[in-house]
Amino acid sequence: MASQDQSPSSGSHSGERDTPRSPPRWTRADGNVPRKKKPARKPKGKPEPHPVVAVLGWFGRMLAGVLAIPLDLALLALFGAAVVVYVTLPELPDIEGLTDIPFEEPLRVYSAQGSLIAEFGIQRRRAVAFSDLPANLINAFVATEDARFFAHVGVDAIGLLRAAVHVARTGSLTQGGSTITMQVARNFYLSRAKTMRRKLAELLLAMQIEKALTKEEILELYLNKIFFGHRAYGVSAAAEFYYRKTLDELTLAEMAMLAGLPKAPSANNPLSNPERALERRNYILGRMREIGLLTEERYRDALAEPLTATHYRPEIQFEADYAAEMVRQEVVERFGEEQAYSLGLLVYTTIDEPMQQAADAALRKGLMAYNLRHGYHGPEANLAGVASLGKSQLDEVLDERPRVPGLPVGVVTQVAADQATVYLGNGREHQLIRKEVAWARRYKTENWRGPAPRRVSDAVALGDIIRLRQTDEGDWRLAQVPLVGGALVAMSPWDGALRALSGGYAFQWSKFNRAVDAKRQPGSSFKPFVYAAAFEQGWTPASYVRDQPFEMPGARGMWRPQNADGKFLGPIRIRQALTMSRNLAVIDLVDRMGVDVARDYIQRFGFPLESIPNNIVLALGAGAATPLEITTGFSVFANGGHKVEPYVIARIEDVHGNLLYSANAARACIDCWLDLPEDGGARTVPDGASDAPRAPQAIDPRIAYQIDSILKNVVTSGTGTRARVLNRPDIGGKTGTTNDSRDSWFAGYQPELATVVWMGMDDNRPLGSGEWGGTAALGVWIDFMREALADIPVATIKQPADMVQVSLPGGGTEVVRVEYRNNLNGPKPVAGPAAPAPPRRRSAPRVIDELF
Repeated sequence: MASQDQSPSSGSHSGERDTPRSPPRWTRADGNVPRKKKPARKPKGKPEPHPVVAVLGWFGRMLAGVLAIPLDLALLALFGAAVVVYVTLPELPDIEGLTDIPFEEPLRVYSAQGSLIAEFGIQRRRAVAFSDLPANLINAFVATEDARFFAHVGVDAIGLLRAAVHVARTGSLTQGGSTITMQVARNFYLSRAKTMRRKLAELLLAMQIEKALTKEEILELYLNKIFFGHRAYGVSAAAEFYYRKTLDELTLAEMAMLAGLPKAPSANNPLSNPERALERRNYILGRMREIGLLTEERYRDALAEPLTATHYRPEIQFEADYAAEMVRQEVVERFGEEQAYSLGLLVYTTIDEPMQQAADAALRKGLMAYNLRHGYHGPEANLAGVASLGKSQLDEVLDERPRVPGLPVGVVTQVAADQATVYLGNGREHQLIRKEVAWARRYKTENWRGPAPRRVSDAVALGDIIRLRQTDEGDWRLAQVPLVGGALVAMSPWDGALRALSGGYAFQWSKFNRAVDAKRQPGSSFKPFVYAAAFEQGWTPASYVRDQPFEMPGARGMWRPQNADGKFLGPIRIRQALTMSRNLAVIDLVDRMGVDVARDYIQRFGFPLESIPNNIVLALGAGAATPLEITTGFSVFANGGHKVEPYVIARIEDVHGNLLYSANAARACIDCWLDLPEDGGARTVPDGASDAPRAPQAIDPRIAYQIDSILKNVVTSGTGTRARVLNRPDIGGKTGTTNDSRDSWFAGYQPELATVVWMGMDDNRPLGSGEWGGTAALGVWIDFMREALADIPVATIKQPADMVQVSLPGGGTEVVRVEYRNNLNGPKPVAGPAAPAPPRRRSAPRVIDELF
C-alpha cells in the first residue's frame, strides 16, 4: 500500500531521483518551488489496448461520471428516508384496538309495538364475518384493488414501482400503488393528503397491520368499513342501499359494480353516473376473467346484465313522522349529533300504532272538511311548456313534489270544457270530469267563496300541478293540501306517555310540528285552570259570579269584553259559568281573586310564568300555550291532581340490545282516583310501572274532582254537547275559541287518555265564522276518541275523602270540600239572584186582566 506522502510519479522505480531542472519562473508564497509533474511511464512489456477496448473504457469512465450525481442523490434520499422513518415510527398509532373499532349504524326509532317508524343518520351495517362473504365478492375486490393481496406483506413492491414510474413520467402523485392493507391503514388512521411522509407512514403502518392480523381479518375489516358513496359504509350497507339485498343475494354483476365504487364513490356511482359505473363494472369483470377468476361463459353472462341499482329507502313499517322527529331531536341532545347518528341506537317510543293511525285520520279528515267548506285555493304551481315535455320529464317534475298521504300529485296535460287529462306519473293518467271539480269554488276570504265551476276549465288550466283525492265511495275529486294548520296530542294522564301525536296534515308537506312548537292563545280552554285557582282560595262550584258588563282602560281605549252570545245572565253559579263558558263571569272572578294569585297557582299545571299574562286578560286565555302544554295541564284533572311530565321515549338500547336509558316516568296514583274492577279492565300498564316514582300532587284531589265534574257537564249540557254522540259518561272537556275564530280548541279526556285538538292558520289569520272550538276542533276530537276509546271500559272516579254533598238554596245539590260546607260563596261573595217577586194582587176581575 502506498504511503500518504508518496508522489503519483514515483511509479515502480522507487530508487530513482528526479533529473535537475531549470530555475522556476515563479515561486509559491512559502518559498518552495512547485514541481512540474512528470508524465507517467508506460509499463514495460504491456501491449497497447485494442482500439475497441479503449473506446469501451472511455465510455465506461464517462458513464460513471454521469451517474455519480444521481447515485449520490439516491444515497442522500435513502438517508433522508431513514431519518423520516426514525421520526415517524414513534408517531404511528397503536393498532391493537383496530378490530375493536365500533361499527356504526343509523339511529332507528320504533313504535310501542316494535314497528320501525324512522331511520336517521349514516347508513352503516353490522360487520359481516369473512366466512359469510361470497367468494365472488372477494374475488371482485381483490381483482380490482389488489391482485397480489394474498402474496405480499402489506406493501406491493411491483405496485409501488409502477406508481414511481408514473410519478417520474407525469410528476403527479395520482397513483399511489396502495394495497388493500395500505387502504385500511389510511382510512382508519391517516389523512388522505398526498405527501411523502403520509405515504411512508402508510407503508410502515400497513406492515404492522400485516403482522398483527391475518389476511382474512384484514379483508374482512376492509370490506366492512370502506366507503361506497351515498353515506353507505361497508359492503353490507352498500348491498342494501343500492340493491336492497343481502350479500348472498347479489348477482355477479352487482358484486362487480360494488367493487368498482371504493376507488371513486361519486364518479363510478350507478345512481349519479350510470354510464361510467357500467364501464367500471365491465372492467372489473374483465380483470376477473384475465386472472382466471371467471370462465368466459360467466363473464359474458355477467356482462349482459343491465343496471339494477336504485336509491335506498328504509322499510318504514309505520308512519309517525312528527313523533319521530321529536325523538331525533331528543337523542341528539342526549348523545351529541355524531354519536346519535352512528351508534346504532334503538329507540322505542310510547307511540301506540292504532291510536296514531286514528289521530292522523281524524286530523286529516277535519282539516280537509274545513278546506271543503272554504273553497279551492288553486294549483300548487303551474308548469310552463307542459305540452313539449315527455313522460320521463314529467315524472322528474312530479318526483320533486312532497309526498302527501291520500293526495297523489299530478299535472294537467290537456284541458277542455268537459274534462281534463291529469298525468299522475309512471305512465298513469286520470280524466278529471265536471262532477269531480264541482266543489271547487274559488277561495276569496275566510267567509267568501266564488261561484261553483260550470266547466272543468273553470277549475284547472293546462300545466296546473294539482292533487287528487279518493272519496269513501271510491270516486276521485280535485283536491288540495289544506292550508289550515292543526294538531292532535293524546297522552296517558297516569305517566305522561304520548300515545299519539300529529303536528299537521303531513310531515312531508310541512315539518313544523304544531303540537309542540305552535304557541297559540288557548282561549276558553284555559278557564278550568283559572277556576281551579279560585277553588284553592275558597270558592266552590256553588259560588256566584257576576255575568254582567265589565270595562277597564286598555292600550286602545276602554276594554269591554263580551260573551259569545252578547247577552248577560247576571249572578250565576260557577258550575253554570264554566259549563256555558261565560267570559264575563270568569273575568269577574279573577277581578275579585287577584291576577297574581291566579298566575301563581296556574303554574302548578306546567305553564311557565312568562306565558301567563300579568293582567286580567289571562281569564280569557289570552296567553300562549302549545297543544302539548294544554294536554299536560288537563291531565292533572284526569288523574286526580298529579302533575306528570310528557315523554315519548320509553327506552333506548344499543346495537346489541343493551339498555342505555329507560324513562321510568313518575306516575299518578291510579288506585287513589279510579274505582277499578278486580280484573283491571282493559288498561295496560307499562313494564316497571309498579316501581316508578310517584308523580307530585300538583293540586288538591278534591279540586280536581270538582273541575272534573264540571267538565263532564260541558259535554252533557254545555258548549261541548256534540261529544255526547260518544255515549261515554266518563269524558269531560272544554271548548276554546279566540277572537275572530283565529284558534279553535277542544281539550278533553277520559281517565285513560287526555286529548287536545287545535286548528288555526299558521299566520294567525281568522278561520272564518262558525269555526269555533265546539265545531271545528271538537269534530276531530270526537272522531279520534271514538276509535281510541273503543276497547277501554267506562271509568268510575272515587270521591276523595273530606268532601260532602250539600243542598243549595233554590234546589239542587253540590259536592264541596268539607271545610266550606257552611261557606259556599267564597271569600268575596256575590249575592245571588233576587228572589222572584210574589204575585201581584189583582184589583180587577181576572177576565178584565185577560182582556187587556
